[in-house]
Amino acid sequence: MTMECCESRLLTSRRALLIGGASFAAWAYMPKFARAADGRDPRMITVILRGALDGLATVAPVGDPDYAPLHGAIALTRDGAHAAPMLDSFFALHPSMPEFARMFGNKQAAVVHAVSTPYRDRSHFDGQDVLESGFAGPGRVQSGWLNRALQALPQGERVTGALAVGPTTPLVLRGPALTVGWEPVALPQAADDTAARLIELYRHRDPALATSLQEGIALDRQAQGDAMNRDDMKPKPGSGAPARMRQVARGAAKLMAADDGPRIAALAFDGWDTHANEGGPVGRLAGLLSGLDGALSEFESGLGPHWRDAVIVVATEFGRTARINGTEGTDHGTGTIALLAGGAVKGGRVITNWPSLKASSLYEGRDLAPTIDLRTVIKGVLADHLGLGERVLADAVFPDSAMAKPMKGLIA
Repeated sequence: MTMECCESRLLTSRRALLIGGASFAAWAYMPKFARAADGRDPRMITVILRGALDGLATVAPVGDPDYAPLHGAIALTRDGAHAAPMLDSFFALHPSMPEFARMFGNKQAAVVHAVSTPYRDRSHFDGQDVLESGFAGPGRVQSGWLNRALQALPQGERVTGALAVGPTTPLVLRGPALTVGWEPVALPQAADDTAARLIELYRHRDPALATSLQEGIALDRQAQGDAMNRDDMKPKPGSGAPARMRQVARGAAKLMAADDGPRIAALAFDGWDTHANEGGPVGRLAGLLSGLDGALSEFESGLGPHWRDAVIVVATEFGRTARINGTEGTDHGTGTIALLAGGAVKGGRVITNWPSLKASSLYEGRDLAPTIDLRTVIKGVLADHLGLGERVLADAVFPDSAMAKPMKGLIA
């Protein structure tokens, strides 16, 4: 394959690029007609945090008297050594997320707390399957809710192909072709010469993106080589590093900012399984949250004027235990948080039906009890941001979810 051929596939045909490694990303195109009547050209980014995020440590309910005793040495506070900025009179944000705090203050970010998918067991793999497939249980389908949402959009101009670099596409965007002739093309480790040509092509046109691609491919090889000897939820070397998250988001934002670029993206960051040494305002979780915070900032700056019509949904497969364990970490739980960011978000709010952290209120005596179905949040964004109807959302995008009504008022 020549460089000219690569350029034709990526630029002339407007192919989408997937940057792999510890951070997976995939893009799909949607027609520009969406919301054309009011001059909007929406972008939507879904960020999956694999490994289960501790929602109580990220957005801490410092106003709940049972929070500090449960989270013990890693609990955040209103002031003192573990001080965290207050989002309102009850919830505090982890201090490693100043960019999200700024967006929240500008009413361009929101938190949904005590949220979960319908999944109630604690297997990462089944939990991620439910989160990304959109079905109420695991193992039912090999397509994702975001792919089905794209298929449900009114017909319009789309690309006819996509190029994927990396070992896998996130399930959330996996499924049947979006149009006749759409065929994702995987570039496996063996295709070193093609990967090298792609990197060389971008080295001249976009050095930062070339660097992200090169490092991503290197991490892919490492991940594939270690696959038979490791637990997938354990962080790989460099996995979840703040710089890596920022690089992936920077490359994605650059592509999505182009007039002929993708409008939809799905990214997945792994390494969030904080069983030990989770840390309070500093430590392992703090580093991960700093990377996520930086990624959100990269999208804001990289999308430029398109930020005003963008929504980022951050979700994870389930939460973590309300009480820390003997190694100052947290184990697999249930209720957690979802984050929304973007110029199109009606932000500045923590949305919750707070269940309290009393022993009698904990789910199975150990977890934050979920009171909001994550599907209602995503449905609300898809309905008001991309214009999908409630029946399509209940029947096709999230099958058998008619009882989970789209949440209103999430989009400005």
